[in-house]
Amino acid sequence: MRTKDMALVALFAALVAVLAQVAIPLPFSPVPITGQVLGVFLAGAILGKNRGTLAIIVYLLLGAIGLPVFARGGAGLAAFARPAGGYLWGFALGVYVMGLVLERGKGEPGYGRLAAGMLTCLVVIYILGTIQLMYLLHLNLVKGLLLGVLPYIPLDLAKLALAVAVSLQARRALQQAGYLPARTTNPESTN
Repeated sequence: MRTKDMALVALFAALVAVLAQVAIPLPFSPVPITGQVLGVFLAGAILGKNRGTLAIIVYLLLGAIGLPVFARGGAGLAAFARPAGGYLWGFALGVYVMGLVLERGKGEPGYGRLAAGMLTCLVVIYILGTIQLMYLLHLNLVKGLLLGVLPYIPLDLAKLALAVAVSLQARRALQQAGYLPARTTNPESTN
């Protein structure tokens, strides 16, 4: 891995950690509203499948070893076993799946493909998060969705729209600066 790639991975892991501190607890749910999802979207859209997933894994490892990078300063392996821990697991898988969506087609993804990739990522995060929430709190599907998905949809869709706009500009700027290669018809060769 090139030094530029390592720097970008570290930068996006740090971005997610900073955005995680923007957290608003909800009185009826153990899952706070956070900025993490925005960082996850940006990591996947700007860095691509491999580097984006690596950035999220670095973020998760930093939290696992005890650095307070999770929402509201959370840290440690126990964070993964809490009711909201499934969302953490979902971040890495979500970015990977988003990368698969973004790689479909030729050239740089536009607004539509970016939105589809981020929406797919969000669905993966919701699925893994809701499964763990339901399991640990002994909830049925309806209650799991009411506590872990429905209250978050409007703001997460706003984050998605912002991430699409920002990622298009940021990716272009990073390509012009030589930090990212332009996507070709075979994006896997550069990602």
